[in-house]
Amino acid sequence: MDIREGGLGDAQVIALLEVHAGGMLANSPAGTCHFLDLSGLKTPDITFLSAWEGDTLLGIGAVKALDDATGEIKSMRTAEAALGRGVGTAVLRHIIGLARERGYAELKLETGTGPAFDAAHALYARHGFVPCPPFADYEATDFNRFFALALD
Repeated sequence: MDIREGGLGDAQVIALLEVHAGGMLANSPAGTCHFLDLSGLKTPDITFLSAWEGDTLLGIGAVKALDDATGEIKSMRTAEAALGRGVGTAVLRHIIGLARERGYAELKLETGTGPAFDAAHALYARHGFVPCPPFADYEATDFNRFFALALD
């Protein structure tokens, strides 16, 4: 598996981002989705990653700089055909590595609840993320959950 920075112009990446958006909207109450669209991922504060096997896209993820000490994980998604192959773990570990290289003290994320989010909760818990209060401009709801990982 090759994890690369960039790829937002690739048709496979755009298609997976559309699947991601559709899944978030289908499994979240109105007003609780905070995923970024293609233009939102093209800002200078975001590093977008794509995971590949040859010419086949396996998954995506991104890290957004909230400040000099904190990053936020965004747009984590594994392609349907690659589920169960460790793609999410590989992308998450790559993001954690980038955060450490940048000297971040903490990584945070916001996600939803319910069966569609259970695998993500398990992934983050396996890597040491723990519940935290809302951060940045997020507001607490019964649906949204917030997690943080201290980087030593």
